[in-house]
Amino acid sequence: MTDSGMTTSARMGAAWMLARREWTRFFRQRNRVTAAIVQPLLFWLLFGTGLRGSFESAGGESFSQFFLPGTIGLIVLFTAIFATISVIEDRREGFMQSVLVSPAGRFPVLVGKVLGGAAIAWAQALIFLLLVYLVGAASIAWTFPWLLLLLAIIAIAMCALGMIVAWPMESTQGFHAIMMLGLMPMWLLAGTFFPIPAWSLSGPVIESGAATMGDWGGWVLAGIMQLNPLSYSMLELRRLLNPTLDLSSAGFAPSSTTCWTVTVIATIVVVVIAWRLMRGSRKADTMV
Repeated sequence: MTDSGMTTSARMGAAWMLARREWTRFFRQRNRVTAAIVQPLLFWLLFGTGLRGSFESAGGESFSQFFLPGTIGLIVLFTAIFATISVIEDRREGFMQSVLVSPAGRFPVLVGKVLGGAAIAWAQALIFLLLVYLVGAASIAWTFPWLLLLLAIIAIAMCALGMIVAWPMESTQGFHAIMMLGLMPMWLLAGTFFPIPAWSLSGPVIESGAATMGDWGGWVLAGIMQLNPLSYSMLELRRLLNPTLDLSSAGFAPSSTTCWTVTVIATIVVVVIAWRLMRGSRKADTMV
């Protein structure tokens, strides 16, 4: 038994029902299903074609190959935004208040919302991957099971991050503004659109002459990108999609162990923060 008077299995049953509700709501909104896959697919095709001749990556990748992990990350990001915004809608409709005063408590709400949204994001990313394999843009390798596991972890992290933003929010407009201001730069600065340059603690490397403002700007940008946990997830995603790719000459190429460790730790951290926020904030109980 727990403090709320319900067994753990009963609380997990409540979480499962909330996750199932997210799936039902998602598939009833066909425009969400279409937009979540078609929009990143268009980005991948348009940018991959338009920037093909002006891009050079470590390992000889084309831009379409380089941008593929970023496109998958974009699918997960969009799904996290739409999945967690339902928290604000549920509160406005009175559903969230009825759940919060039930014996189940708050933990099933977090588990149901995060796992429900993460499962949708994972399924959409898988559908996109199957399309990519179908057209021959990538080939299935022995790393495919690890690829699916990594996508699941990234999806959980993004949905938990969305819950952190959505829980204290009163309007969907404010939610969208903060998510676009925070998540989109985080995605862009994860090596999804351009390679992550090398970084040195001593400052920018200057071959001749003094460092210019642009050199210091690039040095700061490289440092921010390497501090971004999503950079490690995207790099490992690129490695799993193309196991034969040689990243040794890349400016930023941490080992697989480092990438997995950072990804898992970052996911645990955002889930714990979301849980502490939900436990500590009672504002959502009465917010309409």
